[in-house]
Amino acid sequence: MTNEEDRNPQFYICDCFTTDNIFLKDYKLHVIFVSEQQFRLDYEASLRRLGCVTDKQFEDVLDKISQEVDRRRHLSVTSVKRAAAIKDEYQPLHPHVYHLQESYLAPKFRQIVEHCRSRDISEERLLDVVVEEAAARVYRFPVFEKSFCEQLLEELEHFEQSSAPKGRPNTMNQYGILLNEMGFDEGFITPFREHYLQPLASLLFPDCGGSCLDSHKAFVVKYDLNEDLDLSYHYDNAEVTLNVSLGKDFTEGNLYFGDMKQVPLGESECSEVEHRVTEGLLHRGQHMHGALPISTGQRWNLIIWMRASRERNKLCPMCNRRPSLVKGDGMADGFTKHC
Repeated sequence: MTNEEDRNPQFYICDCFTTDNIFLKDYKLHVIFVSEQQFRLDYEASLRRLGCVTDKQFEDVLDKISQEVDRRRHLSVTSVKRAAAIKDEYQPLHPHVYHLQESYLAPKFRQIVEHCRSRDISEERLLDVVVEEAAARVYRFPVFEKSFCEQLLEELEHFEQSSAPKGRPNTMNQYGILLNEMGFDEGFITPFREHYLQPLASLLFPDCGGSCLDSHKAFVVKYDLNEDLDLSYHYDNAEVTLNVSLGKDFTEGNLYFGDMKQVPLGESECSEVEHRVTEGLLHRGQHMHGALPISTGQRWNLIIWMRASRERNKLCPMCNRRPSLVKGDGMADGFTKHC
């Protein structure tokens, strides 16, 4: 890779994006759709066991899949259009939250990062001193000051109530906000990943690309009694994930973690992890996890999927094949043409 390509790489998606990991929310099932014939052979019996028993219900499933495939095929173009419209139409409530400042970060988090930057720190020493292991290789630590979380939530709610166009994060999260479209990437998420999260991931996840994270997808998800209550068991399109609880007042809604995606569900025991406001959970993207239903209130979470092209260029984490590259916009899905 040339110096220019290293500074400004072209990122790609894998062509499995339009066919694989389509989530059928009504049946809590991820499916692959290449053709109706393939889909019927692979999933009709499973769907009938899950309650999809009439022809009308099956046609509704096919219609939802068709809409989702169409959304994915046009995602790059529509996302660029939305971002441009948001820039023109939306007036931020708190413009300063779009630019990372050290004062936003919890003092203990800054201390953790300083430990990670020191030459003589080890993973074991870091865990002894400052980081709590909430489940197997799931690390919990304070990330933001509460005052910053409150201001960020005010900004997000202000945007949500505006007339600006909005996209949804993925098929599993119907209610949420794509932070790159709002303009958070350059001034906030990218420096946050490069200067604060990279040292942590390098130490804690060197075996899955933690030392060479070079792109991300950042979004906020919302859980509400009248909207999404929970999140089904899944893995992320990421090498390393940070999940920060921003607020607001809520009860229940803990996360649970199983094993890696390669382990059959019946052989995996889950550990429940409390998710505390202002704190983050750092884990491997391929670590199976979900969110239990909230019982009262409303919960907002900041999610950062961090990608390492050096890892995913060899094997797409979503289809488990060598990626077949399709050009994308921005950071796309983090693939490059260079191993």
